[in-house]
Amino acid sequence: MTSKANTGEDAARCAAKTAKGAPCRNRALPGQAFCRMHLASGPNFSFGNGSAFGASGGGPQPDLAHIAVLLEQILTLLVELRPEAAAAAGASRESARARGELVAKALQFLEEKIAVVKRRVDGDYEVDKWGRDMELIQEVLPFLRFLYHSYWRVTAVGVENVPADGRALLVANHSGVVPWDAVMIMTAVLECHKNPRPMRGLYLSWAAAMPFVGLVLNRLGQVQALPDNAVRLLSEDELVLVFPEGAKGVGKPFSERYQLARFGRGGFVRAALKTGAPIIPVSVVGAEEIHPMMGNAAPLASLINAPYFPVTPTFPLLGPLGLIPLPSKWTIHFGKPIEVKNLGHGPAGEPLLVTKITNEVREIIQTNIHEILKKRRSVFW
Repeated sequence: MTSKANTGEDAARCAAKTAKGAPCRNRALPGQAFCRMHLASGPNFSFGNGSAFGASGGGPQPDLAHIAVLLEQILTLLVELRPEAAAAAGASRESARARGELVAKALQFLEEKIAVVKRRVDGDYEVDKWGRDMELIQEVLPFLRFLYHSYWRVTAVGVENVPADGRALLVANHSGVVPWDAVMIMTAVLECHKNPRPMRGLYLSWAAAMPFVGLVLNRLGQVQALPDNAVRLLSEDELVLVFPEGAKGVGKPFSERYQLARFGRGGFVRAALKTGAPIIPVSVVGAEEIHPMMGNAAPLASLINAPYFPVTPTFPLLGPLGLIPLPSKWTIHFGKPIEVKNLGHGPAGEPLLVTKITNEVREIIQTNIHEILKKRRSVFW
């Protein structure tokens, strides 16, 4: 690292000049006439052999090591330009070393993330047959844990009702404009269950048609919401999460918060009956308030082929900042499993049975939501 802690106070300045002809402000490496950035900028300054980044031509392309050198110079300069830099100039070498270590850690973190992205651009990564990228999920987990524990401060109740192994169908209410409720339900099982298990969420078909959205959801382990997909996943002993309300739930107006919409035509019940998977009702309280939907700009929704275009107190008024969800306090309740594998029924009796179980699941979820709301004293605390 090029810093006072490493080169000394009397180290010579780099002999190179900038693109504008001004002398370089960086210190030279020990025993060298140039800093690391200018020492590395030679004829071999390329991204790598045959990578997708280097294939565009148009001059030399920087590789990860040289990008890190450049960022190191920038970060070091920013540290030195802070208001306390004047005091730091006369501070001990221990303080300078600590600042250098901080910059080094930031650079190491950045290099690791750049490497993850580069492997995906180059196609150097693995997915399962459903498209799930476990390495990418591990990269995202720290952020999800922050949302779960610190931002929304989720309380998970009854998570032990989720089976430690084998198939199960989790059925939940849907809300919040952006489907963060699905992410937090999955995180709850990973964080609070005695046997953490990944879960497959079924997402709406219209999301698959949006640029990059379907691909990202697949890489994170989610699957398009088709009846055959649900049956196949359950037959493979997966945990599957469904939202029978669909777009009606996630895009409901704030005036209808915590009032469940119609549960479709019972497709999730048919999948459970066909595979013998237990149904676990899941009730989520807190997600309704993260993006209070005051209206729906239907003409804009039709332009992007979406079921709704939300108008909230912060969006689109604040632009991209309006997409930041509010920090409400969440509770997720996992109900006791409803066993369906030993129910005797013939083809003629299936429609009535499907309707009965659908109504039972919906009633359980709605009742648990009301019980949680009775105990809640504040949306945010």
